[in-house]
Amino acid sequence: MKKCTIAIIMIAALSACTTSQSLYSWHGYEDATYRYSKEATDERLAKVVEQYQKILNDQRGSRGTVPPGLCAEYGYLLCKTGKKDEGLKYLRQEIALYPESEKYISRIIKQLEK
Repeated sequence: MKKCTIAIIMIAALSACTTSQSLYSWHGYEDATYRYSKEATDERLAKVVEQYQKILNDQRGSRGTVPPGLCAEYGYLLCKTGKKDEGLKYLRQEIALYPESEKYISRIIKQLEK
């Protein structure tokens, strides 16, 4: 009985130590975004856009979808680089994925469509 109780406690303790999978795959988002915000050059902009594409195309998180706000950021950067139609598509995709962002993102879309 005593051995059984100890075994159950050990199993419970070890199972509590496991790590859970992240909801989203970020693929170096923080570093790329920080570097771009620190020094906004065309080269860094290209790297941020490339990093965002990687995040959009390779989601291994437990949700299996793009992190909140990423489509909006990516779409805005595309608009900034002259790819307005593609950028607006990603802004609309942000609303489709996260409907709670509609009020804010729709304002950005209106400004960009002018």
